[in-house]
Amino acid sequence: MTQTFFWTILILAGLGLVLALVLFFIAKKFKVEEDPRIDEVEKVMPGANCGGCGFAGCRAFADAAVKAPNLDNNYCPVGGNEVMKKVASILGYEVKEKAPMVAVVRCNGTCDKRPKTNDYDGLASCKVKAALYAGDTGCAYGCLGCGDCVEACQFGAISMDPATGLPVVDEEKCTACGACSKACPKHVIEIRNKGPRSMRLYVSCINKDKGPVAKKACASACIGCGICAKTCTHDAITITDNVAYIDFTKCKLCRECEAMCPTEAIHGVNFPKPLDKEGIKARIAERNRKAKEAAEAAKAAAAEAAAKEAEPVKKEENNG
Repeated sequence: MTQTFFWTILILAGLGLVLALVLFFIAKKFKVEEDPRIDEVEKVMPGANCGGCGFAGCRAFADAAVKAPNLDNNYCPVGGNEVMKKVASILGYEVKEKAPMVAVVRCNGTCDKRPKTNDYDGLASCKVKAALYAGDTGCAYGCLGCGDCVEACQFGAISMDPATGLPVVDEEKCTACGACSKACPKHVIEIRNKGPRSMRLYVSCINKDKGPVAKKACASACIGCGICAKTCTHDAITITDNVAYIDFTKCKLCRECEAMCPTEAIHGVNFPKPLDKEGIKARIAERNRKAKEAAEAAKAAAAEAAAKEAEPVKKEENNG
C-alpha cells in the first residue's frame, strides 16, 4: 500500500515536471515581444478607461498609438492636449493641438415648455423607456429625463435639474469623453467645440417633425422655418429634416441667428453681455436695406448700360 502510494506521487510529480517544461518551452517559442513604449505611454494616460478615445481603455489606446505612424487619428479627450504632448514626446511624433470640446444637451423641452401627455411607471432608465415607446411627452425626439447620462459620466460632470427635467453639464468637469452621448438613446447630447472663452451657439433641439407638429409638442422646438439660415452671413447654418444645425467651425458667434429665432431654440452660452435682440434686428434690417438698394442700383446700371449699347444699333438702322 505504501509502495503504491509512493509510486503514484512520483509518477504525478514527474508528469507535472515534464508538462511544466513543455509549457515553458512553448511559451518561450511563441512569446510575443511587446514594445516597451506601450508601458511608457500608458503611464502618462489619465487611467480613466472611459473609451472616449475610441479604444477599450488606456492600454489599448497606448498600443494603438505606438503602432500608428502618427497621432493624427489618436486623441485622448480626457487628458487633452497636455497628455497628448507627453505621448508625442515618448514616441517622437508631432501632435496638433485640438480645440477643447464639451458635451451639449440639444433639448430645450423643459417641463413648462414640453408638457407630459402620459405618466411613465416603469424602470427609471432612458434605454428601457425608449425601447418601450416614444416617451411621456408629445416630442418623440427629446430627453427622456431618467438620467442614464448621469450614471454614464465618470467625472460627475452631469446632473439632472429637477425644475426643468433636463440634464445640466458642468463644463469645468466635463472631459468630452462622449460617454454621456453614447448612453443617451435619443442622441440628445452632442460633443461640440467649447468655443473661444467658452462662448458657443447651438440649436437646442433635434425634433425632425414638421413645424406645426414640433411646436405643438414643445413651445421651444425648432420649426425648421429657415430664418436663421437666411440670416447667417457665414453659411454656418443648414436645415436638414426640418431642424437647423449650426456648424461650429463656421460660426462667428455674431448671435444674429439667436436673436431672429422665433421659438428661442438657439442658445448662446457664456457671452459676456445679454442678447440685444432689438439692436441686432435693427442691424439686420439696415443691412438688408442697403443690400436692396445696392441690388436696385446695380439693376438700374445694367439697364442703362444695355440701353447705351442698343443706341448705336438703332442709329445705324435709321441711317440705313
